[in-house]
Order: sequence, then structure tokens, then C-alpha cells
Amino acid sequence: MRKMPEILATATVARTRLFHVESVDLRFANGVEVQYERLRSSSGGAVLIVPMLDDDTVLLIREYSAGVHRYELGLPKGRIEAGEDLLLAANRELMEEVGYGARSLEHLTALSLSPSYMNHQTQIVLARDLFVQTAEGDEPEEIEVVPWKLSQLAALLQRDDCTEARSIAALFMVRELLAGGAA
Repeated sequence: MRKMPEILATATVARTRLFHVESVDLRFANGVEVQYERLRSSSGGAVLIVPMLDDDTVLLIREYSAGVHRYELGLPKGRIEAGEDLLLAANRELMEEVGYGARSLEHLTALSLSPSYMNHQTQIVLARDLFVQTAEGDEPEEIEVVPWKLSQLAALLQRDDCTEARSIAALFMVRELLAGGAA
């Protein structure tokens, strides 16, 4: 295994309500020194929930995505608040965005986003044994809930409005898990 580069210095380049950009001066084991920039996560990470109404029906949401300026179809997700348990965060987001709670929550894995320049982690949670339960969220408009059959995953991937990689990866993991494979 390679020796980790030595961090010589870090400095904040910019900070907004959502983003903290940091420069990192590094020295690699071969003596080469470089400066990288990275986005620092400002929270405890995020949860992405795969809410299963039954063994084949997942509840997707359609909500506005500012980064691509369109309505995107994907899985419910949100920030884990400071000190909040990830399964409680998953159930809270599920109630806020989908209008269901879950009696069974299973943490599957953590996924990174662009690890070359971002330290953000998203915790993937499978939610089953759902029951109707709403909670007030911070969304600017009502979120549309769209039931989708996991057995029709190929058709979902053909849509122009379902492109979010974390949602797609989580759907494949859960489909494999429910079919008796490993997640």
C-alpha cells in the first residue's frame, strides 16, 4: 500500500451557506509537492433512502434540482443533522419527503461523491414495513411521490429525468439484495 501524502497546509478559499472550498498543500512520498482544492462537507453527511412499499415497488420522488435546472426523479435524501443518528435521519427525511415512516430501517453502505475533490459521504438506507406518517420538511413545494417497480429498473434508466448516480446505484444494490444476492 502506498504511503499517504503529507498535508503541509490547508486554507479556506471560499465559503458559502452550502460549500466550503479548501486548498490543500501536499507532499507525496516521491517528494513532489502540489496544491489541490477540495469541497469540505459542512454536515454529518447525508442519507439516501430506498423506501420499499412491497418487495418490488420502490417509492421515488420527483423534485426540482437546481444543479441541472429541471425536475429529477430519484430517491428521497437529506442531510444528517449534527449529532443525529443516521437511521433516525433516514426516517425523518422519509416522512418529510414521501409521507411514510418505516418500521424497518437497514443501513446498507456509504457512497462517496467525486472523492477526488469532495469528502462528502451519503449513507444508503433500505426502508421497509412502511406506514403513512408525514412530517413538515424544508422543501419549497410539495414533492411528487412516484411508485416504480424494481423489475422495471431498465425502463427507469431510459428516462431523461432519472440521472442521479447515488439513486441509481442504491436501486441496483437493493434489487440485488432483495433477489437474494449481496448488497
